[in-house]
Amino acid sequence: VQLQASGGGLVQAGGSLRLSCADSGRTFNYYTMAWFRQAPGKEREFVSAIRWSGGSTYYADSVKGRFTISRDNAKNILFLQMNRLKPEDTAVYYCAAGRPITSETSRVRSYYYWGQGTQVTVSS
Repeated sequence: VQLQASGGGLVQAGGSLRLSCADSGRTFNYYTMAWFRQAPGKEREFVSAIRWSGGSTYYADSVKGRFTISRDNAKNILFLQMNRLKPEDTAVYYCAAGRPITSETSRVRSYYYWGQGTQVTVSS
């Protein structure tokens, strides 16, 4: 698994961005994929995850109803559609791959592979 995140940028509050994470490896389909974010001076935090089949999705309470995670297993791409963005969404966003059990889906330690991160800045 080799992950490359993209799609970040500067947007005004209330705007939208769509993040992508491409996997150049061959085993994308076998992994749960997730998005985490890290703001300056803060720990990396869980944003959203999706099981390999796409049938189960998970969201942090802070983004529920605003963000949507999806994946295209044929093209080995993970997406995060972010709507109604807020200044507190400002962070570096990372995509990750792993095989967590359900109760561990939001834990950083559950993921083996990480992308390089893409900056999202939301201005007020």
